[in-house]
Amino acid sequence: MSSNDSDTRMVSGMRPTGRLHLGQYHGVLKNWVQLQHEYECFFFVADWHALTTAYEDTEDVEKHIFDMVVDWLAAGLNPGSATLFIQSRVPEHAELHLLLSMVTPLAWLERVPTYKDQIQKLKDKDLATYGFLGYPLLQAADILIYRAGHVPVGADQVAHVELTREVARRFNHVFGREPDFEAQAEAAVKKMGKKAARLYNECRRAYVEQGDSEALERARALLASQQNLSIGDSERLFGYLEGGGRIILPEPQAIINEAAKVPGLDGEKMSKSYGNTISLREEPEVVEEKVRTMMTDPARVRRNDPGEPGNCPVFALHELYATDDLKKWVVEGCRSASIGCIDCKKPLIDAINAEQAQMRTRAQPFEDEPDLVHAVLQEGAEKARDVARETLEDVRAAVGLSGR
Repeated sequence: MSSNDSDTRMVSGMRPTGRLHLGQYHGVLKNWVQLQHEYECFFFVADWHALTTAYEDTEDVEKHIFDMVVDWLAAGLNPGSATLFIQSRVPEHAELHLLLSMVTPLAWLERVPTYKDQIQKLKDKDLATYGFLGYPLLQAADILIYRAGHVPVGADQVAHVELTREVARRFNHVFGREPDFEAQAEAAVKKMGKKAARLYNECRRAYVEQGDSEALERARALLASQQNLSIGDSERLFGYLEGGGRIILPEPQAIINEAAKVPGLDGEKMSKSYGNTISLREEPEVVEEKVRTMMTDPARVRRNDPGEPGNCPVFALHELYATDDLKKWVVEGCRSASIGCIDCKKPLIDAINAEQAQMRTRAQPFEDEPDLVHAVLQEGAEKARDVARETLEDVRAAVGLSGR
């Protein structure tokens, strides 16, 4: 597969947490539904990742997988347009993870921003495990095994894609060079002059051996200032820093999702851990009850108190569901107190229920015949393995483990 081909391919995964809610739909799933028509997409259930923080609690994993995949299908993911599968059914992910772990500096994993954040947030869990430390590298393997050019992520996940790029760059550097690449690169270093050559080698060593990203930037700046190098030598030395040579694992690019603001029933971010969600495929009367009791602008204590839509969680949902004319009506009515909060909530209830009705209709065949879901996942795993095997064959050959 060429680097150009990877530009058309996308991969993303989701931990199996059971039924999804509106926050997950508008934050991730709705974007997937659109992307499946623009790229060759691989969407997987990240069941191995679920073990990194919940290895002691696996009783409901199978049910969570089924419920979540039904929500995927109900939301509009189409097995004819995207490949849907379970991560653990494609063992090539694990083998690539193992091989990448042999060349990934420990410091790279320890500096992933979410590593320390999660340890602080999940103090009640035992996260002193290799699995938790290594989960960003497993994420890298999830992406690189499909040689995906693009990964849709939220802003807080960009660091994971950057790590994946660094891992691919290092793997290509170690195993992808042509036979004479290093000799040509070292000859080019000598052309820089003694002082510049020494600085370049020091920075390169700090980056390759210790994962020092600041040293990498210093080396890049040094090369950019060199006037006595040919274009070929300059490109060769940039490649020598970053893993130039034959590209075995293309470096992916992050596609940053614009984070949809989806408040929960209490005004906080919608989250299962807060118990403030509206699930996908909720019954109409449940949706109505939840929205009717949803928090509004605290300034509107009485019916005739004017409010400010910008301070109201209900209006944040109107931003996702309402037409421009309806939003104008809500804004004017709220600020003038010509409408009450119940008046404001009624069209929102109708809009959510209309969306949910479509999802329930699409989900019904899969709930009636669970084997249809298993067939989708089985077929998806077979397609994914065909691609993954091809990548792994090249990786094994590059490492020297092809067995040929």
